[in-house]
Amino acid sequence: MAEIAVEATEVPAQLPHIRVAVLGAGKMGGILLQAFLKQNLFAPDQIHATVAHAERAVALSTQWGVDVSTDNLAAARQADLILLGVKPFQVPDLVAEIRPALTMAKTIVSFAASVKTSAIEDAAGIDISVIRAMPNTPSALGAGAAGLCRGRFVKAEQMELAQRIFETVGRTVVVDEKHMDAVTGLSASGPAYIYIIIEALAEAGVKVGLPRDTATQLAAQTTFGAAKMVLETGYHPALLKDAVTTPAGCTIDGILELEKGGLRVTLIKAVMRATERAKQLAAG
Repeated sequence: MAEIAVEATEVPAQLPHIRVAVLGAGKMGGILLQAFLKQNLFAPDQIHATVAHAERAVALSTQWGVDVSTDNLAAARQADLILLGVKPFQVPDLVAEIRPALTMAKTIVSFAASVKTSAIEDAAGIDISVIRAMPNTPSALGAGAAGLCRGRFVKAEQMELAQRIFETVGRTVVVDEKHMDAVTGLSASGPAYIYIIIEALAEAGVKVGLPRDTATQLAAQTTFGAAKMVLETGYHPALLKDAVTTPAGCTIDGILELEKGGLRVTLIKAVMRATERAKQLAAG
């Protein structure tokens, strides 16, 4: 029986008509770019990326299969959607560099901490749509949290596109820009607080006799599971806590020690202090 030839077909990208430039494909820019490819949001030929060094550009272009260069202006000219992935202090110079390529038809998404949408709008010199994002490092595993806010000229469909982009690496919330520093203090800085809690739980496990690797695994999985319960049940954390805390049981004794040690107040103060620092950075 003769074999039937089957023509290979590629699955089309979900957003085939949008060209994207990732200017500064470093840590977060690289995470997003790879998520776009993995989830087929954009095809490789729709993506242009830049890095600071030519050797790095060649290596990443080979690794990702997309156009990577050191020419920010050229990448911006080819894009409908421009992602700014550079450090905050580099944003003004980058926007000035790509200014000849900017039009009111393009959208800028910045994830530079503490850089306001108005600062980017002013640097662009035109009424361009600017969206500010604050993702966090668990985005690398698709478990990120990102806060988004809109600039003065952003339309609803552009905001929806930004949400879709960051949903490739986790969950998103849309807030007013006045709350973006609080997002920084809570979810952007928050993983560091959680790592300290996991480390402390693991140390406690060692103290009561568990092998260190076992204690660390139990602490991390317990933290993950508790977070998943909050997200997927929609129940208030206090209600879930009460479900674990049986009368005259072990958990209530542990909670009393946490309250005595001021864990709750300390975490609140940590978020408040990080938020205040973000405001200071935003003010320059």
